[in-house]
Amino acid sequence: WIKKEKVTAIRRRSKTPGVMITQYAAILPEDKSTPDFQCKPMPVTVKEGNLAIFKAVVTGDPKPDVSWRRAKGNLADKEKFQKKYDESTGEHILEIHKVSAEEADTYKCYAVNECGKAVCTTTLSIVDGSTIPEDFRKLKAQTAGGDNDETFWDAMMNADKRDYESICSEYGVADLNTILKKLEEKRNQKGKNKQKDVIISYDNDAKKQDIQSLGKKNYIRNEGTVQHDTGIYIGDVEEANLSFSLPLVSNVDFVIKIQEIKAEESDDALFECVLTHPLPKITWMRKGVLLEDGEKCNITVSDNRLIHRLLIKDCTKLDKGIYSAVAGIISCSAWLVVEGDAKKAIRKTAKAAGVQADLEKVAKEQQIKIQGEMEKILKAVKEKYSEAEKLKGEILTRGDDCSGSDKRNKTQRKNTKDGTVTTSEDNGCITEDGDLKKKKQTKGQAGCNLTSDPGVQFIWGLSDVDAIIHESAELMCKLSREDREGVWFRDGKQVYDNVSITMNGPIHKLVIMKCSEDNSGKYRFEADGRKTEAMLNPPRFDPEDLSAFTRPLAVKVGHNATYKLQFIGHKPIKVQWYKDGDELKDDNSTMIERSASHTRLLLSRCQRRDTGEIKIKIKNDHGFTEAVSQLVVLDKPSPPLGPAEVTESSALCIEFKWRPPKDDGGSPVTNYILERQQVGRNTWKKMGEIPGVPIYRDTDVDRGRKYCYRIWAVTSEGMSEVMETDEMQAGKFAFPGPPAPPKVVSAFNDCINISWSSPSSTGGSRLLGYILEKRKQGSNLWTCVNAPDEIIKEKKYAVKDVVEGIEYEFRVCAVNLSGAGEFSNASEFVFARDPKKPPGKVTGLKVTETSYSNMVVTWTKPEDKPGIQDEAKGYFVEIRRADCIEWCRCNSSPVIMTSFNVKGLKSMDMYWVRVIAINDGGEGTPEELPNYILAMPLPVRPRFTNNKMKSFMVVRAGNSVRITVNFEASPWPEITWLKDNVPVMKRVTISNSDGSSQLLIPTSERLDSGIYSVLVKNIVGQETFSTEVRVTDDPKPPGPVELEESVPGTVTVIWQPSPDEKRDDRLHYTVSKLESTKHTWTTVADRLFNNRFTVCNIMQGREYHFRVYAKNDMGISAPSESPIWGMEKKKEKMVITEPSRKDCDLRCTPSFIVPLKPQTATVGYECYMSCAVKGDPAARITWYRNHVSINTDTNYYVSNTCGVCSLLILRVGPKDVGEYKVVADNSLGRAECSTVLSVRGKTETWLHFCFTKKVYTPLLACQVILISIRNVSLFWSYNLHNQIDTQAEIFPVRGCKNAPKLKTFFSYAQLSSVCPIHLELDSGKD
Repeated sequence: WIKKEKVTAIRRRSKTPGVMITQYAAILPEDKSTPDFQCKPMPVTVKEGNLAIFKAVVTGDPKPDVSWRRAKGNLADKEKFQKKYDESTGEHILEIHKVSAEEADTYKCYAVNECGKAVCTTTLSIVDGSTIPEDFRKLKAQTAGGDNDETFWDAMMNADKRDYESICSEYGVADLNTILKKLEEKRNQKGKNKQKDVIISYDNDAKKQDIQSLGKKNYIRNEGTVQHDTGIYIGDVEEANLSFSLPLVSNVDFVIKIQEIKAEESDDALFECVLTHPLPKITWMRKGVLLEDGEKCNITVSDNRLIHRLLIKDCTKLDKGIYSAVAGIISCSAWLVVEGDAKKAIRKTAKAAGVQADLEKVAKEQQIKIQGEMEKILKAVKEKYSEAEKLKGEILTRGDDCSGSDKRNKTQRKNTKDGTVTTSEDNGCITEDGDLKKKKQTKGQAGCNLTSDPGVQFIWGLSDVDAIIHESAELMCKLSREDREGVWFRDGKQVYDNVSITMNGPIHKLVIMKCSEDNSGKYRFEADGRKTEAMLNPPRFDPEDLSAFTRPLAVKVGHNATYKLQFIGHKPIKVQWYKDGDELKDDNSTMIERSASHTRLLLSRCQRRDTGEIKIKIKNDHGFTEAVSQLVVLDKPSPPLGPAEVTESSALCIEFKWRPPKDDGGSPVTNYILERQQVGRNTWKKMGEIPGVPIYRDTDVDRGRKYCYRIWAVTSEGMSEVMETDEMQAGKFAFPGPPAPPKVVSAFNDCINISWSSPSSTGGSRLLGYILEKRKQGSNLWTCVNAPDEIIKEKKYAVKDVVEGIEYEFRVCAVNLSGAGEFSNASEFVFARDPKKPPGKVTGLKVTETSYSNMVVTWTKPEDKPGIQDEAKGYFVEIRRADCIEWCRCNSSPVIMTSFNVKGLKSMDMYWVRVIAINDGGEGTPEELPNYILAMPLPVRPRFTNNKMKSFMVVRAGNSVRITVNFEASPWPEITWLKDNVPVMKRVTISNSDGSSQLLIPTSERLDSGIYSVLVKNIVGQETFSTEVRVTDDPKPPGPVELEESVPGTVTVIWQPSPDEKRDDRLHYTVSKLESTKHTWTTVADRLFNNRFTVCNIMQGREYHFRVYAKNDMGISAPSESPIWGMEKKKEKMVITEPSRKDCDLRCTPSFIVPLKPQTATVGYECYMSCAVKGDPAARITWYRNHVSINTDTNYYVSNTCGVCSLLILRVGPKDVGEYKVVADNSLGRAECSTVLSVRGKTETWLHFCFTKKVYTPLLACQVILISIRNVSLFWSYNLHNQIDTQAEIFPVRGCKNAPKLKTFFSYAQLSSVCPIHLELDSGKD
């Protein structure tokens, strides 16, 4: 079986609510996207038998495929379910014809492409055409009269089926089945009496729907529209079914969306948003879960229904997440981040961070905007129907056309006591009744076409009124027509007693002259079916109690705070108490008493943290009112805040300040108590009390001493805890530092004005003043300007003791309590003379040189005109970018030359340039260039500067291709690379630099062959250079070679083409020939572009060989050889007899070419010994130590390579001391070689042997063998024919050089080649 790789799909929500997107891959390809619904299909409610339409707009790349499905069936019936696509609008449409109850289902729309899929759902609802379902579940009857009460049947007719049982129980009706049958009969009867002559008018801008009939007005008014009111509305017109949709919420959007909130634990979080159109309710969600108004969440709406708020109380980390506000199909989301662990004593309300807009102001502006739009719409409607009114008048005056009578139509109208309106017309065409309106046409007017009265609109409606007992109250509204009367109602009953009702044109007023409690309620004004409502007299507080409540209440800590208020208003009245915005509930420290006319709040054992705002809110069905008071809990103040800051410290005083207490306990700080302690002493000295200003100056100090202070804050409630300062030291004699050099403000013939700044260091005490000195040019004497006993208090001075025409410089020093400090540096020299006139404009301003980063500006100095403009001393150059309004000065100090190099320009930017002349009199008038300057060199047509550029190159496949061109052009040109007149591919790298451009192909292929062109173009011109690039490789050899003879003496060579012939148009062939009489190949043909060649001059009796090569620009291929051509003549064989020879016997016995040498090794180190042996056959090598074979001993590494025998001891120890022997043997003999290995300990002792001979005969060899730590043996050889006396001297080389030498003398008479000497040493150390 084959294991399939698991693919993980990513599911996410779309920005469009209700759409789920599934992404197939974690990373999508470039320029690809998953499907999404730009506009999803909306739910549809339609009458049975009508047409239902769903529309959707999808996006995605590649273009998604759209399909439709349903939950309880399929869409196989193509006549009923028709799928369409509108190319003009991009809408995918599903049409369901002649809908029935079976089609009422949930429908899904799928959009699928290779990147993923998107799914959304919608519903189709089927309703009965006789009724329009509305939600009256909250409607309650005022009286209970059973099934005989008309209010009971009105409630049942307008209520939802789910509310039938609760309404019956409220009215005391037990038999629900009987009521349902009667209800069905009443509905059928009501359906027969419905009006049929209905015209539907829908205005997109007004967001209102009117159903109007000829001669009367019937309206479908959807007041208090919410999100769920969107749908299909149905009516009957002329026995024909009409339906229209109410897309109210689709036009609603957010003016201000909810923002991210960061709140701490136990705080409240408040989300706020503002809508473009009023909605009484929107949907609040958290992580897809619907939020409802309750203890945790408080959902509120402003009076204008534009501002919606969500308050999350007492936030915890579990409340962290994304919150959404949904208004129809529009939504916005924001994060709530909850931080912190510990709960705080005072709860705050956190809002969105950053600058918050004034929501009330924004909502008011939006409301004014909507009202303006409504007035425009009503004005347009009024103008539209004024024409219809004129047309109706013309028809009515033409009695011949309608009734054949000259009588003028008269209309009578009156208001009855029960609120019905009756209208009659003499011509018998129209009859109107307020309860049952019917339209009748007389027989003689069957063919009359009359235009209906469009009715009236409210320009502005009623507003809520806060009436005062025994005072007058006024309700007023304005209609769009002046000839329309109306009826006033209070709590559903018509008002006609004890009120004044007036009508002044379109303005209708209701005035109550002397208000009482009986006059409060809900007032309504109706005119031609239109109505407007307002509330009169919401609940209110007793004025005396309210005045006492609004005054701040102050109580001491631990005492109780009590608030009591009386109120009046319609029952029931809901009372709520708040503290700092949080509603108060009954608990251990809070007790709330409520009654029908008063309420009382008791806060027990108040603490300082209870200080804050106390608010009471009373509310009933007519409105609400609020009152606010302040609770102040008095307590002792907290300690003053440190650290204390030393403002002055000198040898005479210490001045310091501190911060007032963070909490003054509710009472202002009256004074502070101070104590002082000198550092090093244990006693505190009382300094007394000072006023409530947190600053103190101590003048009773000793120079250089350190002091500490203790401070208490005192209020009317007591004294705070102590605050102790850090150590403060009284200053020593410290002089101030030097001020900055003085500056010359102005100069005249008899006065020079000087100013300066304070020194950076004041010496630790306040400055008393300054001393100013002056000096003439060329003099070394400084003279004081001010009197010695009168220091200068300010930082400026007018020097009047000057001589006209003399040049002066000035210096200043600061003086503090310690004395005068160091003088400043001298100021600039200034002449005592009247000010000069500013210079004039420079002339001849021009730009002589430009580049991408700088420009050179030159000018001529301005003319000197005495009394008008003086000579210029310097110049300032200023530039301004074309898109900027501020001038930037290029030089910080004036330049003397009449030219300046402006640097730091931005390439190809436009700059304005001006020059300002300056002298002692000030700056002159700027001179500006008439045109802007472009930051670029002078225009230069593109030109290639490298004449050695190649026009043809061959590159081996796999190597890189690099084409570099050098050019000059100004302004900077546009560089384009082409391959065969087509832009180069993406894998080709283009690098452009200043004056050059390079094309790079890192790894070339044969497909890269072609003509590469570079186009260099700017505003002056363009230039092109082309290079042919051939990417190839060594060709493959041709195919099999065949030989043919067509003409005697010639041979035609025929071969199969090379596989590279089709890919390389420059590939050709070469033919070579080899004769049997020659030993070299000769070329007979070259640069052949076909596959055959005839070779001439073929001799009989000779053999010929032919080779064919394939060649290209890169090289030559391997040859393809032909069969042998021709027969070679037979020659007699030459017999050569070689002389016989004997084989040499190289066998020999083993012998050592290089013997073993004596070895001395150190303990812990390695030792290597080797020798060379020869022998034939090869000898077998055996190593011995002290006559024991060690070939198999793992402590030794033995090897034999080509006769070189070696022994390696990896780590030498004392046990390795001894004689080592190598034995080599073969079939012919045996050879041996031995040596001795000496081992030194870690403490090395070197012995030096010196031989002195009586007979000067050289020794042949000397060998030392260490037998033990105390014994050593010496071996040496000498001349065999001489007898010698040998003296051996032994002394240590290391350690003790001055030790006495041990001398031993030996005399041998015998002839011996080896003379051993055995010594016994006295000490093992040497």
